[in-house]
Amino acid sequence: MTREQYILATQQNSLPRTEHPQFYPVGIYGWRKRCLYFFVLLLLVTMIVNLAMTIWILKVMNFTVDGMGNLRVTKKGIRLEGISEFLLPLYVKEIHSRKDSPLVLQSDRNVTVNARNHMGQLTGQLTVGADAVEAQCKRFEVRASDGGKVLFSADEDEIVIGADRLKVTGTEGAVFGHSVETPHIRAEPSQDLKLESPTRSLVMEAPRGVQVNAAAGDLKATCRKELHLHSTEGEIFLNADTIRLGNLPMGSFSSSSSFSSSSSPSSSAARQTIYELCACPNGKLYLSPAGAGSTCQSSSNICLWS
Repeated sequence: MTREQYILATQQNSLPRTEHPQFYPVGIYGWRKRCLYFFVLLLLVTMIVNLAMTIWILKVMNFTVDGMGNLRVTKKGIRLEGISEFLLPLYVKEIHSRKDSPLVLQSDRNVTVNARNHMGQLTGQLTVGADAVEAQCKRFEVRASDGGKVLFSADEDEIVIGADRLKVTGTEGAVFGHSVETPHIRAEPSQDLKLESPTRSLVMEAPRGVQVNAAAGDLKATCRKELHLHSTEGEIFLNADTIRLGNLPMGSFSSSSSFSSSSSPSSSAARQTIYELCACPNGKLYLSPAGAGSTCQSSSNICLWS
């Protein structure tokens, strides 16, 4: 064996055989690579859509440094412009509108305003509904525009009307179930004043007198049964140019001073044109013909007749 053959033989035995070499590739290949690219592309599209939606919401809601939409945050509080809708309870200290616009509270059912104390108990409630306006409180007051004079107040004990004039424009007038205390009752100019009790008595009382005055019209008092004018200490004074009392019983005068129940054309006594108004001890009035002497002195027979 030559030297060259020996060296070649020893080198072939010492070197590893590389007939079938094994490779280990580094990275993602095949369907995994395609899925990764798809998820990256989907994430990129989602981010772009999310950013676009965020910009659109900011634009539509009108987000600014001071607030969003019609809501503005100022030093004095929160300011709302336009129509605002609240789905949950709203707790505020004060609500007021702009100087040149009214404040409108609107609801599909009713509007309720509650007031509570520091313990959460309900102290006052105002409900504006479709059928009625209800107020639940200890005292209800309506004041003038300046806030000083009380025009109307109501509580459990009394109702006070503080206006200078109470005007009732209904055709049926005002109906009172019990007594009414007032210093003055008058009608509108050129209008009639009528005090009426259809089924009960009408009583007018005053500790120092009752004055009924009709300056430019007639005064008429009618009743179904009896009309009483009663004065406990003073007198009843009727002052007029003419006072007429109709439908009074009339007596007749004869020479024997006897009185008949009625005067007939066949009576022997002459007709008289002048009559006397006489009063019985029980207060009844009657007319008696005036003769030579006053027939009111002998009023026993006529009072029995009347």
